[in-house]
Amino acid sequence: MVTVKRKRKKIVRDPSRVITRLHLPKSVMHARRIIRRVLKLEKKEVMQVLRDIYDDFSDRHRDIDNVFLKHFYTVQHLLPDKVAHLDDHRKKLIGAYFTMEYAVESAAIFNPSIVLHPDQSDLEQGQIRFIMSLRAVGEGHISSIEFRSGIIDEDTNIIFDPLHEFVEHAELQLNPLYDRHLFELKLNEMQICDETTHAILRSLPDQFSFSMLRNSIESFEQEHPSLVPRQEHAIETMLWLARSNYELTFNPDSMISERVIFPASENDRSGIEDARFVRFTDDDGTVMYYATYTAYNGSTILPQLIETKDFVTFKMITLNGRAVQNKGMALFPRRINGKYVMLSRQDNENNHIMFSDHLHFWQRSEILQRPTYPWELIQIGNCGSPLETPDGWLVLTHGVGPMRRYCIGAMLLDLENPRRIIGMLTDPLLEPREEEREGYVPNVVYSCGSIIHRDQLIIPYAMSDTMAGIATVSVDELLSAIKRI
Repeated sequence: MVTVKRKRKKIVRDPSRVITRLHLPKSVMHARRIIRRVLKLEKKEVMQVLRDIYDDFSDRHRDIDNVFLKHFYTVQHLLPDKVAHLDDHRKKLIGAYFTMEYAVESAAIFNPSIVLHPDQSDLEQGQIRFIMSLRAVGEGHISSIEFRSGIIDEDTNIIFDPLHEFVEHAELQLNPLYDRHLFELKLNEMQICDETTHAILRSLPDQFSFSMLRNSIESFEQEHPSLVPRQEHAIETMLWLARSNYELTFNPDSMISERVIFPASENDRSGIEDARFVRFTDDDGTVMYYATYTAYNGSTILPQLIETKDFVTFKMITLNGRAVQNKGMALFPRRINGKYVMLSRQDNENNHIMFSDHLHFWQRSEILQRPTYPWELIQIGNCGSPLETPDGWLVLTHGVGPMRRYCIGAMLLDLENPRRIIGMLTDPLLEPREEEREGYVPNVVYSCGSIIHRDQLIIPYAMSDTMAGIATVSVDELLSAIKRI
């Protein structure tokens, strides 16, 4: 048996961590009526209501005035035509009526992954700095990505940085540059390419922005004033695809724990789930952080990719190809024999492996591992990106057994041929203890990514989809316990 040590520290939900969101009624007419009611208020009433709002909310958000003004400008087009001028106080009050707080982790916080922090300066001997991502769930079961940071010392003590009182979501950049060739490949894969898409793309440069795409579409619509349904569908799909690839930018002076990646596109409006972060080193030595995640729109899922160098600016990118069709993808931390490699789950049963020349396109997968032991006979999957050791790629897995009980296992893959399993752990490495069994989804332990420090495997893991903890294991002991095949 492998000795697993659980840390006392638990990461639990905190309902006081709130962001602001635009709050619109279901009908435009209702919104217009709200605006008219605010316009009828006397100036003295406007000032009093604003003072009450500031008393209750100004210490919960960094710059609530800008939030109110931003939301006012979102609904400004609904103002009555006769309104020529509004002072800033009334603009802010209108914005406040279209603003709500959202407690990002009021329901749960779980499914963590951990990577080295980009900044490893000013540390003592034997220390590393880390970033941990977590899936946070709030009202309506909307999932977002939160972060924690801290230091792991030479004795594997984990010291979290203090949480900041503010939480904020990023500014959405709808004007990133798109690669025309890749954009067309995705449209072709979606069986959308036709004379309409060719005509719109033909006028665009190799790298184009969202506004350029909109302008090209408007020109096409002017030349074709009576669009047929097929043309309308092609245009809607092009805009949908563009909005699914966007950038998020945070205030660089904010703490990492203040940043929340909250759903911002049509693809992920109901949740950003189970991000698996990995520190990827390319063949030329450059480092990029990637995370695979599942975008959920309320009815279907779409595997997506996050790209960041600094955890300040994040690119949200669509993954493409026939093999991109399910949850639980985990990228290897480097290329192998010139190819990107990723673990995946195609069939809700087996562990798969995929190889590609292009990070964004995955066409084929093959079964790597099938359920073998009693604790995993229903389904298996990965628990994050593989970790490189001298003996091989160490992969943490999850297995589902009787009573839908989730456990964490481990296997070892060949360094140069990860299709080949060197060995597997026959018993669970981590299984839910009595105090870890109760929660939103009972009897589950689960992880989205671990890290190795000074021969210790550090596993952040979720407990029954409610909160998270941390376990440590000796890498040498684990490798010795893995049964060689």
